[in-house]
Amino acid sequence: MPGKRILILYNRVPHPLNDGGNIAVHAMIQGYKRQGWEVYLLAMHTTRHRLDKEILGGIYKDIYAFETVDVDNDVTTIGTVKNFLFSSEPNHAVRFQHKQFADKISSVITSFKPDVVHIESVFLSSYLPAVKKQTNAKLVLRLHNIEWQVWQRLANETKGFVKKYYLSNLAKRIRQYEQKVWPLYDVLIPITPVDADVVKQFVPDLKIITIPVGVDIKPANNVEQHWVGYHLAAMDWLPNCEAIRWFIQDVWPAVHSKEPGFQFHFAGRNMPAEFKAGLPAGITCDGEVPDGNAYVVDKKILIVPLRSGGGIRVKILEAMAMGKVVISTTVGIQGIDAIQGKHFLLADTPEQFASAVSFILNNKVASEQIAQNARHFIAEHYDSASLAQNLTQKLNTILRVE
Repeated sequence: MPGKRILILYNRVPHPLNDGGNIAVHAMIQGYKRQGWEVYLLAMHTTRHRLDKEILGGIYKDIYAFETVDVDNDVTTIGTVKNFLFSSEPNHAVRFQHKQFADKISSVITSFKPDVVHIESVFLSSYLPAVKKQTNAKLVLRLHNIEWQVWQRLANETKGFVKKYYLSNLAKRIRQYEQKVWPLYDVLIPITPVDADVVKQFVPDLKIITIPVGVDIKPANNVEQHWVGYHLAAMDWLPNCEAIRWFIQDVWPAVHSKEPGFQFHFAGRNMPAEFKAGLPAGITCDGEVPDGNAYVVDKKILIVPLRSGGGIRVKILEAMAMGKVVISTTVGIQGIDAIQGKHFLLADTPEQFASAVSFILNNKVASEQIAQNARHFIAEHYDSASLAQNLTQKLNTILRVE
């Protein structure tokens, strides 16, 4: 389908596919490509997510173009304090404001002439005024989360006064930032109806397409799965760190007491030093792993102890598609219309986690049925190819891209 050109901007390179954010962006890129769109991916190559040149040169060779701009986005104490004292914008947005990236956007727009500019992070919205001056392309924002909700929930779970105050203030500033930039777009694409409803409260007339993250449904493999727990997530995202800390400190004693032979493994990018040593018996930290699929393929039980966050946990969708049994908090399962007891097990307290683990280990036939129910559920509602077709059809109608 000629004439449909889309420039996708992202504040990091979506690789490796070991965390939900990268998986979600990758699925969107491939979805546009499958529908015949010419896709130009322009990504920040950040200091916090640095990749070898050989890796960069080997990915996204199947799309129209893929380029990166080196960006220093390290979080520093001085920068954080200065932002808190002297800026009305959240540090999350300021850290991604770089002239080199702005210049590259301008250059790409001139040469590529996109019909659509699709932004994969609300914190890149500072580039919109310059984009609007240069092109009449329609502007689309993908909402992975309602960002202020993530940080407000984290503040609510924080006990220390100083940290709690900072996170509450940060949530307030992100909320003001999001409400300011949402109306600048032609279309918003939230990934859950819950997030869509939040947006409609503030910009009721804005065009909204609600499309969840899709996953590929692959044939079942023959690898033996061990009835152990696992968690794989980017550990430079604060809600994930807080979730693992809570699970180790508060949840694990109850689980280990009820099922002393149960094993729990966790891994992720930028693993904090606090999790690498001195862990209780039965818990193993595997640090950063090169291949997420290889890491989880032989493990049966996904544990999601998330207590703050938003959007959809892509790792839950992937686990269900792979025939895993999922134990999740209410926050973790948010945005996924799965049924408790049929597609997953719900646990919000240490005692509930312990009971869920015990049920699985002592009722493996019933637990396997839950896993297979979940796999069928994902195939019906979250197949990436079907969702991509749905999205592009709706974009064509709304944007009238010729």
